Amino acid sequence: MATRVVATATVRAVKGRKLIPTRAALTLTPAAVQRIKSLLHDKPDVIGLKVGVRQRGCNGLSYTLDYANTKDKMDEEVLQDGVKVFIDKKAQLSLLGTEMDFVESKLSSEFVFNNPNIKGTCGCGESFSM
Repeated sequence: MATRVVATATVRAVKGRKLIPTRAALTLTPAAVQRIKSLLHDKPDVIGLKVGVRQRGCNGLSYTLDYANTKDKMDEEVLQDGVKVFIDKKAQLSLLGTEMDFVESKLSSEFVFNNPNIKGTCGCGESFSM
């Protein structure tokens, strides 16, 4: 089965900045909410985005983003401002307290995970270690 790439994602270790703890495993910035809404706008069979983690890159792990048609039994569901993000069972511990943002520049547009739990990232920001 071919893997679809929904969007690219960058990981940033959050140092020297305290994120406000919430009950949600993942919080979304307004920019991330708007981007998710635009991605799902013309896809009536899709109920949200699914965030996962896989072995990849020079630092060990990277996040994956895909469309979710159903909620799996062990998925954590984050509902914020009318959008749903499902967190795969394998990614739940690595995402606790993370802020998901969407950043656009002249060269790229991507989701950025501001994660206080990671110990290091690779130079390009695509992979991380815990």
